[in-house]
Amino acid sequence: MKMLIYGLVTGLLFGFLLQKGRVLRYDKQLGALRLMDMTIVKFMLSSVMVGMVGVYLLSDLGLAKLSIKATILGPVIIGALIFGLGWGLLGYCPGTSMGALGEGRWDAVWGIIGMVVGAGLFAEAYPALKETVYTWGNLGRITLPQVVGVNHWIIIPLFIAGGLLLLRWIEKKGL
Repeated sequence: MKMLIYGLVTGLLFGFLLQKGRVLRYDKQLGALRLMDMTIVKFMLSSVMVGMVGVYLLSDLGLAKLSIKATILGPVIIGALIFGLGWGLLGYCPGTSMGALGEGRWDAVWGIIGMVVGAGLFAEAYPALKETVYTWGNLGRITLPQVVGVNHWIIIPLFIAGGLLLLRWIEKKGL
């Protein structure tokens, strides 16, 4: 029950931050897809940078355990294509569709229905996918620090510096 409450609280907080960051707006979604408005890119990049520090810090302090999933190119590529197609057609991604519904935009219901139907279809197809798609390009449980062969605290500042430079460049371009 405690985990459900944590999930509810973090979900509400995430929705609140999505709303305050204005990334639930259809014009922002469309602008991101057309590479004309980088609000969503800035929001996600800053979230990744903060999350990266937080996750590794908690892991190093023994307060959390990393559970690295295998990198398998087949399902990642197919999933990315389905995700991108759904986002392009609807104008919402899964998180923003739930937030948009919370704001009272009923068009987001179609995306939520699509997610539920897609999850059901995936569950039914998984046994066949496991024997086919999930064997294409299995790179194992890898992380960038492992690939490069350095400690993660060397990669993290480099990623953050690159991210901050990218954010600054986006701001200078007025995107």
